[in-house]
Amino acid sequence: MEILKYSEAHRDFQKRLRAFCDQEIQPQADRWEAEHAVPREMWRRMGQGGFLCPSVEKQYGGLGGDFLYAFIVAEELSRTWQTGLAASLHSDVVVPYIEAFASEELKRKYLPGCVSGDIVTAVAMTEPAAGSDLAGMQTTAVEAGDTVTINGSKTFISNGVSCDLVVLAAKDPAVADKHQAVSLYLVGAGTPGFKKGRRLEKMGWHSQDTAELFFSDCRIPVANRLGAHGGGFFLLMDKLQQERLACAMGAALASERIVEYVIDFCKRTKVSGKPLVRSQAVQFALVEMAAEARIGRTFVEKLIADHMEKKSIVVEVSMAKFWTTDVTHRLAQRALDLIGPFGTLEKCPMARAFRDTRVMSIFAGTNEIMKGIAAKFMGL
Repeated sequence: MEILKYSEAHRDFQKRLRAFCDQEIQPQADRWEAEHAVPREMWRRMGQGGFLCPSVEKQYGGLGGDFLYAFIVAEELSRTWQTGLAASLHSDVVVPYIEAFASEELKRKYLPGCVSGDIVTAVAMTEPAAGSDLAGMQTTAVEAGDTVTINGSKTFISNGVSCDLVVLAAKDPAVADKHQAVSLYLVGAGTPGFKKGRRLEKMGWHSQDTAELFFSDCRIPVANRLGAHGGGFFLLMDKLQQERLACAMGAALASERIVEYVIDFCKRTKVSGKPLVRSQAVQFALVEMAAEARIGRTFVEKLIADHMEKKSIVVEVSMAKFWTTDVTHRLAQRALDLIGPFGTLEKCPMARAFRDTRVMSIFAGTNEIMKGIAAKFMGL
C-alpha cells in the first residue's frame, strides 16, 4: 500500500535534485569530510536550484510545497554519504520558527535569503549545563524598552560556524517560572556582543560544522523576538515534533543506505570462490537488516502522512526518533561485522556511517528523553 502520494511536481523536484546531488555534491563529499567543512557557495547552489526551504510560501521565494518535499530532500541527500550540507536542519527545523512566529517585517527581511542560500540558519538551545533540559538554560535576555540584552553561551550548535542567523532561546531572569521565562529571538551574525567560538572536533559528522556561541551584552531590537515574551518554551514544544520527525527520517534513510551498501558488498565479495551472499548465515543477517530498514521507513512514512494532516503525533515521533536512531547504528555495526577488515578503512562508507549514526540517538533530545516523553503522554 502506498502511504505517501507523490505528484508530478514532487517527482520532477526529486529528479532534478538527484541530478544535482550526483553532479555537485557526490564528487565532493569525501573532500568535505577531510576538510571538515562545506564550501559556503554550495548552500547558494542548493538555493539556486530551489532545494532549500521548499515549504516557504511563494511570496517569500519558496515553492509553497508540503512536507513531502522535505522527505525528498532528505532522501536524495542521504545518497551522497555526507552530513555537512545540513539542509534539513536549515529548512525543516530552524526556518519554520521564522515562518510560523516571526513578524511580517522579519519574514520579508530573512525568508528570501533562507530560500536562496544567502542566509544559513542555526538554532541555539543547548548549553554546557543544560542539554535536553531546555527549561534549565542559563542564557539571559533582559528586555528594556526597544532593546534586548543577551548574555550567556550555547554549545554543540550545528551550523554554528557558517550560520548568518540564529534562533536563540534565552530566559528572563526576573521570571520565576522557568517554563514561562524563555523567549526566542533572532540574532544575526556580526551583531556586537555575539561571537562564534571554535569549531568542535567530533567523532562523526566531520563535514558538518558544530560550534560554541557566546553572547556578551549582545543587544538586539525587541522586534527580533519570535512570538510573545515568555512564550519561547511553548514555541519550541510546538516545533519539536517536526524536528524529531526530521531526525527519524534521516535515521530511516541512513538505514536504507547501509543495507543497500552491505548487500551489494556481499554480492561482489567472494570467499573460497563463492560470493558472501551464498552463505546462509549472511543471507539471514541481510534479510533481518533489510526487514528493520523497511519497518523503519514504513513507520516514518506513516508519520509524515499524519504530520502533513496536522495530527498531533508527539508520542509517535518520540518513539520513531529513538527507535530509528537505535536501529541505524545497530545496522551500521552489523554491516561492519559482515564486511570485515575492509570496513575499518576510511575509503569504506561504513566506517563513516558507524561514526555518523552514533550521535543520532543523542541530538534533538536524547533517546532516553524521547522515552520519557512517550511515557508521560501515555499516562505511565
